[in-house]
Amino acid sequence: MCGIVGYLGSEKASDIILSGLTKLEYRGYDSCGIFFHDTDNDRFITYKDKGRVHHLVDDFDYQYNNHLAIGHTRWATHGKPNQANSHPHFSLSQRFGIVHNGVIDNYLELTTKYLADVPFSSETDTEVIVNLIDYFSKTLAVEEAIRKTLSLLEGSYALLIIDIVNPDILYAAKNKSPLLVGVGSKGIIIASDVMALVGYADHYLPLEDKSVVTVSKTENQYHFELKDIIGKPLPTTMLEMNIVMEDIGKAGYSHYMLKEICEQPSVIRKIMAMYLENGSSLPDKIIQHFQEANRIYIVAAGTSMHAGFVGKYLLENIAQIPVEVFIASEFAYNPPLVEKNPYFVFISQSGETADLRSSLVWVKSHHYQSLTITNVPTSTLAREADDFLEIYAGPEIAVASTKAYVAQVAILLLIAYQLASRKPFDIHVELSRVAVAMDAIIDRRDYIQHLVRDKLVKHNCFYIGRGLDYFTCLEAALKLKEISYIQTEGFAAGELKHGTITLIEEGTPVIAVISQKTMNHATRGNIREVQTRGAEVIVISMSDIHDVTDQIVLMDVHEYLAPLITVIPTQLIAFYTALILERDIDKPRNLAKSVTVE
Repeated sequence: MCGIVGYLGSEKASDIILSGLTKLEYRGYDSCGIFFHDTDNDRFITYKDKGRVHHLVDDFDYQYNNHLAIGHTRWATHGKPNQANSHPHFSLSQRFGIVHNGVIDNYLELTTKYLADVPFSSETDTEVIVNLIDYFSKTLAVEEAIRKTLSLLEGSYALLIIDIVNPDILYAAKNKSPLLVGVGSKGIIIASDVMALVGYADHYLPLEDKSVVTVSKTENQYHFELKDIIGKPLPTTMLEMNIVMEDIGKAGYSHYMLKEICEQPSVIRKIMAMYLENGSSLPDKIIQHFQEANRIYIVAAGTSMHAGFVGKYLLENIAQIPVEVFIASEFAYNPPLVEKNPYFVFISQSGETADLRSSLVWVKSHHYQSLTITNVPTSTLAREADDFLEIYAGPEIAVASTKAYVAQVAILLLIAYQLASRKPFDIHVELSRVAVAMDAIIDRRDYIQHLVRDKLVKHNCFYIGRGLDYFTCLEAALKLKEISYIQTEGFAAGELKHGTITLIEEGTPVIAVISQKTMNHATRGNIREVQTRGAEVIVISMSDIHDVTDQIVLMDVHEYLAPLITVIPTQLIAFYTALILERDIDKPRNLAKSVTVE
């Protein structure tokens, strides 16, 4: 999982690359590098090292006039994060430089067959790619050598390649890992995320798998050619850039995560505007697929999987449709026995999650219908599934997902509601109330910061709840462990006494979530069990079932919509705990936003 950026144009390339890498640092930040052409002295310069992009920006010299460059910010897959393994990598002859996002599965076999005599300077699979290109370039034109190399690769890649013999050409290629070409008035930029294109491209093109791009300069004009892996030209249907710089800034907040938590009421209102206002609704085709399916299979990972569990509850209880939820990484290698006429729903914030893509390949090979629910309509999963629904969360930069989660849950709620033969509530009224309730708890965030200051800074923590609240506990525990590094587990409250209660000792933080009347007394019984053993308890409850001792009391909404509300204080608990512990909240260690490797 890495971020890559390349540029050929009339502007200063190193500035564009560094700006792009800064925007893409959420994709990987254990090392970074840049490779650019010093035009005045007709030479190439490389800077790379372990560490963050600010090290690349602050500690190296970019005074040189340059118009061609590639850059990389890395989340390590092959080799430790150090200078030797940092990208770019070079062929033995130094003719070709490359940056790579992805994992090559057969790099050892290729090394044995073609590169047995090549001494490698890193532990990466990327170095195999660039040396293969060099190897084939001895008998083939450069573009052909690249395509020949790609034909041998098994796995995922997004590549940017420079041939130092010709500093007016930039090559790119893509398979499974995302890559986009952006076209502006002053040049062409290629990157692994649309964020890096903002401010430099007026239009962009998401690349399909096994496609090759050649960017070149003719006089003072910059253009690109797009071909498939055998050299056949491909059509180029450009999309208009509709993201502005203000969308991806912090807007005065200290952290992206806090900004994105605070944007959640607006996300709910945006979803209402797009799917409920002026008589609009979900597409008839998608609703028909749900109605005709014998069973729904939700496939997701991490936070999106927790949204899927909530979706299962909503679809089964509101729409009376049986649903199964699968972890994508398990489904990809251990697909279940599937009922006749299934409908598969893939949930992914980025739409590029590698495990989901592998699962979708299996689904398509069996000719099953599929839907992607994603925040990125141009993503691979959105394009390759039969149908897709956009969640309209807007750019989410912090690695730990917040507003994308509530947007996913809201979309699943809309699906269940539209499928219901008898509507259990007025969706307009209830979602509007949700947005107001979100505003209310976000406005009290200073109180939550004060509440957690002394209670959660411990070595472990537990969330407990029942029914829908259990799913909120799973997501809440993930958020806290992701950004605070506190060992946190979410449990069905009744399961504590089946083993886990042995971990409760004096001062252990236990956070209970109670939003359903039918679960209230049972969960409070579990609270008493842990209090008896010395736990430090925080209770999150709804107003109509709260106890006077509950610390966080939320505005009432229909219990089916409660997960949209109860998750908000848990996000704030995670944020402020991490803030107290001085963690890197937007970029927690060892994690990346878009998981594009299996």
